[in-house]
Amino acid sequence: MKIERLSPDKIRIFLTFDDLSERGIQKEDMWQEIPKVHDLFTDMMDQAYNEVGFDATGPLAVEVFALPAQGMVVIVTRGKYDQHQYASMGEDEIPEEVYEMEVTLEQSDSIVYAFNDFEVLIEAAHVLRGNITEAGKLYNYKDKWILYLDPEDLDESKHPSLIAVLAEFGESISTTEAVLEEYGKIIIPVDAIQVICHYFSRQQ
Repeated sequence: MKIERLSPDKIRIFLTFDDLSERGIQKEDMWQEIPKVHDLFTDMMDQAYNEVGFDATGPLAVEVFALPAQGMVVIVTRGKYDQHQYASMGEDEIPEEVYEMEVTLEQSDSIVYAFNDFEVLIEAAHVLRGNITEAGKLYNYKDKWILYLDPEDLDESKHPSLIAVLAEFGESISTTEAVLEEYGKIIIPVDAIQVICHYFSRQQ
């Protein structure tokens, strides 16, 4: 489980499928209100408080993105107390945990990885070159290099090995192609892996 603070009221949590299986949770269970999912969420909030100081008190909006063969990305946004609802309560009476969770679940088949350093992306591209011949788009978005791969352009049997390489060099993100198209800058529109390998040598 990896936790990143995005803003004072928002965090991102990356859950691997190992994190889920250790708790006896299947991907499909995240759609359900069951005790083990609630326990997982409580563990996530405890860890978020300990690691990044995120206080989960109050209403929370939870977005869950299921990623292929990688795990899940959970975005938690803290809202504000309903002033009218708690107006008659003393400060000590406000419940410690008000998990008014609004859960949105999305499944994405796209493989999207962010790289902080272009040299690292070049290294990853050369490692991937043997498995990917004609695939990939490269964007620049929020000062990062974003490699977007459409699974339809890839051999499904190679997904685990591709993701293993990408996870070694970059960071899995849940940003959609639509967001990248609208807010990012397209750098290489097609065959990004091959183009990078053609123009940039691997560092020794």
